Amino acid sequence: MSGIYIHIPFCKQACHYCDFHFSTSMKKKNEMVLALAKEINMRKSDNENEVIETIYFGGGTPSILTTEEIIFLIDEVYNNFEVVQNPEITLEANPDDLSKERIIELSKSPINRLSIGIQSFFEEDLQMMNRAHNSAEAKKCLEEATKYFDNISLDLIYGIPDTSQNGEQTKQMSNEKWKQNIETALSFGIPHISSYALTVEPKTALNKLIQTGKIAKPSDDLAQEHFSILVETLENNDFIHYELSNFAKENYFSKNNSAYWLGKKYIGIGPSAHSYDGVSRSWNVSNNAIYLKTLDENKLPNETEILSKTDRYNENIMTGLRTIWGISLDKIANEFGSDYLEYLQKQVQKYLDDNLLSVEGNVLKATKKGKFLTDGIASDLFLINSET
Repeated sequence: MSGIYIHIPFCKQACHYCDFHFSTSMKKKNEMVLALAKEINMRKSDNENEVIETIYFGGGTPSILTTEEIIFLIDEVYNNFEVVQNPEITLEANPDDLSKERIIELSKSPINRLSIGIQSFFEEDLQMMNRAHNSAEAKKCLEEATKYFDNISLDLIYGIPDTSQNGEQTKQMSNEKWKQNIETALSFGIPHISSYALTVEPKTALNKLIQTGKIAKPSDDLAQEHFSILVETLENNDFIHYELSNFAKENYFSKNNSAYWLGKKYIGIGPSAHSYDGVSRSWNVSNNAIYLKTLDENKLPNETEILSKTDRYNENIMTGLRTIWGISLDKIANEFGSDYLEYLQKQVQKYLDDNLLSVEGNVLKATKKGKFLTDGIASDLFLINSET
């Protein structure tokens, strides 16, 4: 079983925190849709035996495409691959693209899951992040979307410095605002919430605004407080914290994202998209013009690397520790050997002693205390410069 990820490299405007690959120019949109279809066709020969169980439109802003363009690309997947009955087909969308008419249109298409980039329900937060929608649009689109879609996820960002009082950061107020964001999301009966800390990437507008003192630098302590509030509130509302940044009601886990974390194969289509087949990883060029030109020459615009044994071990550590499924110590021993298991057991001991990790049924997991620190712990457990 595999998933197909289709990267739509266009956005109306650049969010201040984003470092994903996209263009705000729509001049080549029609050409890009045809190129995406061509890549889907060209990837068939390398993946003849793959059965597709998820199709995911990410970006960028996939909801910039017309519904007809989205259906065209879904049809291309069906024309070139075997697809399971009732696959999960997700469209990432922004509130400003989700009018009532558009939601009804999408509900009649093969799309059966919406992932909506809300980020915050507060106007000042949205303006600071340079989002294309406003608070009223965020609430209105959820009100309409829940009438036509059962399977909806929304994104929220935490750790945002409070900008409501003349730009001065007020930790207590930020906590209260964060609680209101979560409660507002819950009021719509959404079954899946993805939530991420505001991070400052080097080449973003956010980084420049912080360096010039126009925005306060996000506080790690504040982010940890928000994370704790998030976990407690959602678990009290019957959400399962199944991955570090993802919470869902039972039967609403993202099948697409779960496949990544469980090490399943996936095929990435579009500029900057990544693919994984269990032994190698490939990635497409992060340049729209080069992507289009390469496909026009009937060549795939990607590079490939064969993952070493140590690479695959480290990926198992990173993805496993972030999830409720944890890291199977039996799997480490069977797939990588006793040397890797002994190394891991030695490295984890201090985290077990500090109650940041635990072993249950021979499966290593992050404790409630250790969840927020998962990525740092995982990187410390990585094996460096070992055999390939």
